[in-house]
Amino acid sequence: MAQYSAELDGVFVALADPTRRNVIRRLGRGPTSVGDLAREFPITLPSFMKHVRTLEANGLIRTDKVGRVRTCVLNRERLALVDGWLAEQRRIWEERTDRLERLVTEEQQ
Repeated sequence: MAQYSAELDGVFVALADPTRRNVIRRLGRGPTSVGDLAREFPITLPSFMKHVRTLEANGLIRTDKVGRVRTCVLNRERLALVDGWLAEQRRIWEERTDRLERLVTEEQQ
């Protein structure tokens, strides 16, 4: 996982903002236009576009423009990076608690 740290850092930075997390949550239901997405948030369109650019720069979403409509699509594969990191952390902590349990059990016997 260490080789992916810069990518992972960017993903976590992008997910640190509640507006961006809500965009990701919404796009989990399917692609939608930037205009429709922006209407769901109480901020100006230029402010919303900064969030879109951050998500796009970190690979969490992709935007496609057809005519005047820009559509956002969730990149589910990028979320797998976070899932992989969390799985590794879970494994490390489970090993530590297993060792602690063995130590406590052996001392009691």
